[in-house]
This record gives sequence, C-alpha cells and structure tokens, in this order.
Amino acid sequence: MAHAVVLLSGGLDSSTVLALARQQGYDCHTLSVDYGQRHRSELAAAQRVAQVLGAVQHRMIQVDLTAFGNSALTDVRIAVPEQPSTGIPLTYVPARNTIMLSLALAWAEVLQAQDIFIGVNAVDYSGYPDCRPEYIGAFEHMANLATKAAVEGKRLTLHAPLLNLSKADIVKCGLQLGVDYSLTVSCYQADGDGRACGMCDSCRLRRAGFEAAGMPDPTRYRGK
Repeated sequence: MAHAVVLLSGGLDSSTVLALARQQGYDCHTLSVDYGQRHRSELAAAQRVAQVLGAVQHRMIQVDLTAFGNSALTDVRIAVPEQPSTGIPLTYVPARNTIMLSLALAWAEVLQAQDIFIGVNAVDYSGYPDCRPEYIGAFEHMANLATKAAVEGKRLTLHAPLLNLSKADIVKCGLQLGVDYSLTVSCYQADGDGRACGMCDSCRLRRAGFEAAGMPDPTRYRGK
C-alpha cells in the first residue's frame, strides 16, 4: 500500500481530505503544525481525527510564526475580524501553506512517499493566495525540482482534492465517507474546549456549508 503525507489542521476541510486519502487506499501519515496560532483546540482536534480516521501515525511540528506576526492568527494585538471584509483578510498567515507543505515534503522524502494531500479550497474560501490552483501546481513543480527522490525518478504528486468544491459539496463528501465533523474545529478563535465563536470568517463559511448541504451543523458554539 502506498504511503502519503496528509496535512491535518483539525478542521473540516483537512479532515475530509484525510478520509478521501484513506478511501483511495493510502497509508496516511498525518502532520499538524503548531505555528503559534491563537488556540490549541484545532491541534487537539487533529489528534482526535487522525486516530478516528485511521492514520498510521500523527506528528505535530512546532514552527513559531509569532516571531513574525502580522496576522490575526499569530499576533494577539490584531483582532480576528468578525464581519466580512474585502481583499486578503487579516487572518492570512504569511507563507503558511508554503511552510507546511515544505515540512510535509521533507517527511514524505524520509517516508519514501510520493503523495502529499492538502485541504485547500478555492471556491468557498477566505481569498488566501496560497489556496489557488496556480500555487498548488507551482509547489508541485518546485518539489519535483528540489528533492533527491524526484531527481532519482520518484516524482511527487501534490493532491488538493477539494480545490474546486463548494463547502456544501465538501460537507456532503465527508459525511458520505463517515467523517464525524463534531470532532473538528474550524474557528479562528475557538475557546479551550474547542467551542466556536460563530462570527469569524471560518465559522461563517462552515455554517453556510452545512446549511447549503441541508445537513445539521454539529459545531459546538460558545454560550450553547
């Protein structure tokens, strides 16, 4: 059975991707990154999801992006927006997906895995530049130039199976695969128990996805 590295944040999208990779027959090695995000609830969720969905192993790596800040997710002095905004939002973390994918690439080489999965989406999303199809293609191209494995003929494929799906379609897909979304945390400012604020961009997209899918939302919200 082929090995794959799956980036797992603990949220709705990455959990769905893990279920898809498992359905496709991969032995999945899940990777989460503690980059100094506002809360650790999503990291705890990632551990739960990895176990329930049958990851071979789950690892968490620390990379302190608070040293750079300039994001509402890594600088507590910047408030998480609770109203829709235009342009790239304050929750964008500079180079986050590039950093995470680079770590996944390094682990994939060690595992002799030729497949990496990431849960980016370019339909119902916050407008982050590192979630676009052009970026995914460019990173895959770079990976196949920069690694010993690829130079020796073991080319890497970067899978982004949710890239062109609506949030509703992602929810439907995950439910068909048996994903328990009550285990996941998507909120940018969840509390210590993983309860969502219900007001940030990620919460709005998640709620709208369940509504459009006609499915009950299992998200736990603060005050409820």
